[in-house]
Amino acid sequence: MRAESAPEVQPAMPAQRTSLALLNPQSAPAAARYAITPERRALLNTIRFAEGTWARGEDIGYRIMFGGGLMANLERHPDRVNYSGGYASAAAGAYQFMPFTWNRASRSLQLAGFGPHVQDQAALFLIELRGALALADQGVFSPDLAARLAPEWASFPTLAGNSYYGQPVQRYAVLRSFYERNLAELRAAAGGLQEVAKQPACEPVDSLRCRLEALERLGPRSVAQGS
Repeated sequence: MRAESAPEVQPAMPAQRTSLALLNPQSAPAAARYAITPERRALLNTIRFAEGTWARGEDIGYRIMFGGGLMANLERHPDRVNYSGGYASAAAGAYQFMPFTWNRASRSLQLAGFGPHVQDQAALFLIELRGALALADQGVFSPDLAARLAPEWASFPTLAGNSYYGQPVQRYAVLRSFYERNLAELRAAAGGLQEVAKQPACEPVDSLRCRLEALERLGPRSVAQGS
């Protein structure tokens, strides 16, 4: 992710699309730490667009390595240096994870493999580490949101409009336009049932704090009745 963005790949045949499928948390793996809302999915898709792995929203984007080559499988991060345009990088996957970044996220979340679901979870983990998850939940692609993620993804602009690492960068207006179109599509696909979160979701959902908050929302009567 801290190297020149990989070129857009046009797959030779139709592939599965994760970009619209994972709107409802129930459709994600049971062990998933982060729920996938339209707002979060739109940001994930925007990162893919910026990093050159959008691939029309198809899952082949999760196999792209720096330089545009494809991983043979998604069993693990390839951890292989590739060369393109005067740059060298071992970035891989939809969010162009560097090996050390992937190792940190996968260990923290206890992720197995390198498939689309786990890549999404790892990207959200990095977004949270940058203090940007609450901003993402607002459903607005603001300059502040982009700038917070600029140290994580070199293709995202700082508030000054530059790459944090002095590398090729996407213009903020282009990213915002993509985000807004994609979010509208995702919300429409969700049937209007998803709403912008007024407050950040409590995560991880299985923590004691989140369980206590859930009980408080139920109220004494509901808890006593077991409803």
